[in-house]
Amino acid sequence: MPDFNAVKHQQKETWATGDFAVIGWNTVFPGELLCEAVDLRAGHKVLDVATGSGNVALSAARRNCEAVGIDYVPELIERARARAGAEGLPARFEVADCEEIPFPDRSFDRVLSLYGSMFAPDQQMAANELIRVCRPGGRIGMGNWTPDGFWGQTFALVGRYRPPAKGVRPPPEWGTGKRLAELFDIPVSGLKITRRSALFRYRDNRHWIEVFSTWFGPIMRVLEALDENGRGEFLLELDEILSRFNRSGDETLMVSADYLEVVVDL
Repeated sequence: MPDFNAVKHQQKETWATGDFAVIGWNTVFPGELLCEAVDLRAGHKVLDVATGSGNVALSAARRNCEAVGIDYVPELIERARARAGAEGLPARFEVADCEEIPFPDRSFDRVLSLYGSMFAPDQQMAANELIRVCRPGGRIGMGNWTPDGFWGQTFALVGRYRPPAKGVRPPPEWGTGKRLAELFDIPVSGLKITRRSALFRYRDNRHWIEVFSTWFGPIMRVLEALDENGRGEFLLELDEILSRFNRSGDETLMVSADYLEVVVDL
């Protein structure tokens, strides 16, 4: 078994590198769609797990829900709190681990995680915690990058240049019906799965690489670990992936990143 605590320590350092909030705005629209998919109602108690800079929790708060967001990176929680204050929203944010959610059983009507719990090193523990804190009759909603989509391919590239700890399963496995059925211990037919695409719009490939090399922890850490030749090879491969998933039809970049929108009824 891998040392999950050591893995999480490295992950925290990675996600605290740069400023994920600069990147996170790209996922505001998928978060709004997820809130609609789980049919939020005013007054619902909603938990946003691995909230990052707070997108989904803030979307729930705008719908007059009692929203709480958790993340294990303190810097991200501070950004989420600042955003809530700036918008005058009552969402609450706490530093906490998605594998050890600090709330009692059956605490929430809706438990959501957008591109969040999927990065937990102990996948089964993360799934168990989502189930534990959701009340009977409630719903779990997730957005998970697919292995064959842009982010699945990009994280596979990152893993080739900066290999993960042995025994840690790839996060995009959460973007397959088979793995979701295993994690939630229900037939695939018991999951409502919608394949969607998040769009990332930039001036061109170079612009995307400039932004993500400056602010996005996973890519920043790879570039820091490589020598000049290695960085050049990595960036060439990254440029090829960007071109392959570009759907703009013109000189700009519009990356189409597939994910599974998942709803689990409890």
